[in-house]
Amino acid sequence: MRLRGENIIITPDRFDPEVELAGFRRWPQCAGAGAIVSFTGLVRGEADGLTLSHYPGFTELQIEKMAQQAMQRWSLLGYKIIHRIGDMRPQDPIVFIAAASPHRRAAFEAVDFIMDYLKSQAAFWKQETRGGETRWIEPRCEDMRDLKRWSK
Repeated sequence: MRLRGENIIITPDRFDPEVELAGFRRWPQCAGAGAIVSFTGLVRGEADGLTLSHYPGFTELQIEKMAQQAMQRWSLLGYKIIHRIGDMRPQDPIVFIAAASPHRRAAFEAVDFIMDYLKSQAAFWKQETRGGETRWIEPRCEDMRDLKRWSK
């Protein structure tokens, strides 16, 4: 299942970050890029599992609005965001972000901005299981501080 389109994908299906990056590099809008930066987030090894849910339609719309901000702020040539939902195991990819731009700094900052948003503001609900105990995961103070630096 793929929701929203080629730029933003919310899916319960596993994905291969290397395959996604290779495909992104072939997008026509990336042809003139001076830099392509990507980030892959994984389920931490100390967790037994992670379950993510979201608000279909709303989550994608909010991510799209934020991604458009990144496009404008850093004059990106293109971006791709994949975020898993459902049940995941240690070392499974959770999130993949790629950004293409004429210059490296813009691509690095755009990916960092997008990840800060996803970590602290996106409408995902996370439950982590460790040692048979399940708990909700909330954004940390550090996550909120990271997001605030972009409003300067």
